[in-house]
Amino acid sequence: MENLFDRRRFLQQAAALGGLTACRKAGSAEKEPLLQRPEAHPPLGKGQGIYPGRVVWVHDPKVTDWQGPGDGHWWEPGRTKQDRLNAMMARCVMELAGQTSPAKAWDLLFRHFNRTHGRGDVGYRTGEKILIKPNWVGFIWRDRNVDRESYRLVRRQDYMNTGPQVIIALLGQLVNEVGVRPPDITVCDSLALLPEEYYHILREAYPEVRYEDYGGKPGRIQVKPSDLPLYWSCRPQGVAQDYLPTCIAEATYLINLANLKGHTSAGVTLCGKNHFGSLVRWPVQQGYYDMHRGSFNPERKAYREQVDLLGHAHLGGKTVLSIIDGIFTGKHYIDPSPRRWKAPPFNDFWPCSLFVSQDAVALDSVAFDFIWDAWEDCARMPRGEDYLHEAALADNPPSGTFYDPNHPRPTQRLASLGVHEHWNNPEERKYSRNLGRPEGIELLYARLD
Repeated sequence: MENLFDRRRFLQQAAALGGLTACRKAGSAEKEPLLQRPEAHPPLGKGQGIYPGRVVWVHDPKVTDWQGPGDGHWWEPGRTKQDRLNAMMARCVMELAGQTSPAKAWDLLFRHFNRTHGRGDVGYRTGEKILIKPNWVGFIWRDRNVDRESYRLVRRQDYMNTGPQVIIALLGQLVNEVGVRPPDITVCDSLALLPEEYYHILREAYPEVRYEDYGGKPGRIQVKPSDLPLYWSCRPQGVAQDYLPTCIAEATYLINLANLKGHTSAGVTLCGKNHFGSLVRWPVQQGYYDMHRGSFNPERKAYREQVDLLGHAHLGGKTVLSIIDGIFTGKHYIDPSPRRWKAPPFNDFWPCSLFVSQDAVALDSVAFDFIWDAWEDCARMPRGEDYLHEAALADNPPSGTFYDPNHPRPTQRLASLGVHEHWNNPEERKYSRNLGRPEGIELLYARLD
């Protein structure tokens, strides 16, 4: 019960502090009413990518045979099928880039990134470093789910962390199709203690990859801060300066590998919130800016930290690909294990899906719609999609915030970080580009059997 007590305590502290900052408007103490349907609006912002706003969804119901708690653990070898995940990841990048082989697809993805970042028409070059940011919030050091001495999982063993098999599938693509040397790849969630159970699986597959975590247990590398700052656009006063980890500062490219989860306070936890684990301190650590003040704020048209994270030059600005691990899903923090999804094509089984895009806002928008349809809470809180409005319209956001996380004072506004809209309905799941319109999201679906 100790970890649950700690969670309640820091949420209480965050709520108590919420009204003391200019970064958050005063909110009502009444229970937030839930919305019955997403607010209809045309596409907001500007689509990103080779095919702007394209999101690929690959579904394979045979990727796991895990039946739930009591049937071993979903992450154990053989329960999540590595060969099928490898095929899913390959299909994702081919569909995204419109190519017939993973090697050609990755080359096009890197070339597009480099062209749009002023680096010329070049692909990946040997020696460039790649950072993979998983979502391992279930291993956060303060929650004591991982024993700090043995590095073994002692609680919430089936929590919905980014699966080791998904990471291995991605590593296989980078090493075998792109030609990246394993020592030039780092996998890091700065708040996590990478437990023996996951580490053994990862290291057996790719022993030369760098695995960084909070504790630096032998075999792992302890994450260290760089001198590269991140500035919160709400401009909080009297707080310690935030700096990015050295592994992120030194990376040429970043891959945002998030999870498909609802969130009982922020609405959803996807690519935007995944970067809450990209600083060398926990979100509400005393002395630092409280990152929950914006993300938990029930007001609409409010400042949201996710925009600063997606817009920082060395976080979202380095992201060559965004991925959402939707093999399993659930609600953070209340679920100790995954939930099944009833709607077709899931049919009361796990989602068994991967979602990818070059446009993190479009990707989170699609995932948001899936979560909205699956459950009658979380995403349906009015605040749930607010960060997507702010990110899509970062150059002129509804909150009026001058988003500039790259300078100590407001200097250069962020441009639109991507495109946001909702599907036409949960049966057809079509977006503007699927309906023949020139702007908006395009969702491509592939089922593997």
